[in-house]
Amino acid sequence: MNFFSLLLLAIGLSMDAFAVAICKGLSTRQLNWKKMVIVGLWFGGFQALMPTIGYFLGSVFELYITAIDHWVAFILLALIGANMIRESRSKDEESVDDSFSFKSMLLMAVATSIDALAVGIPFPSLGVNIVMAASFIGVTTFLLSALGVKIGNLFGTRYKGAAELTGGIILILLGTQILLEHLGLLVF
Repeated sequence: MNFFSLLLLAIGLSMDAFAVAICKGLSTRQLNWKKMVIVGLWFGGFQALMPTIGYFLGSVFELYITAIDHWVAFILLALIGANMIRESRSKDEESVDDSFSFKSMLLMAVATSIDALAVGIPFPSLGVNIVMAASFIGVTTFLLSALGVKIGNLFGTRYKGAAELTGGIILILLGTQILLEHLGLLVF
């Protein structure tokens, strides 16, 4: 996976966390750097942890999925992306919570990073350097989540839907790129 693909993947995966961080910022009356860092660390940390877990799961099953890894990556990214696009169109209001408690942050961090676990499964057969990929995904999510809290505090949820839509489109395009590369229809 080249740098540009990894960057797109990191941005796409971080859009759920970014959207939730916007909601977190909306609910925060007294915003300070500490709260922005807390959200960034929780979301960035879990976004780095989950593809690593997926990578090790993929390593165990690598012999079974090597022949179809590009299809697995395409299907997982397309499903996750489609779900993000669906959520971006939803009129349901997400509940906002101004708590920064361990339980509250843990639940949000897990909820926003489950898709990263699925994305990590085909990494071993795609030859992805998991340390570099997980670090890059984590740092990108940290930065975008901290920024999301600030944006939410300033502007409200105006950009939540656009963030989820963008993330969904990026993940679908990335999955399509992986599939086309492995089928020999696209050369990078």
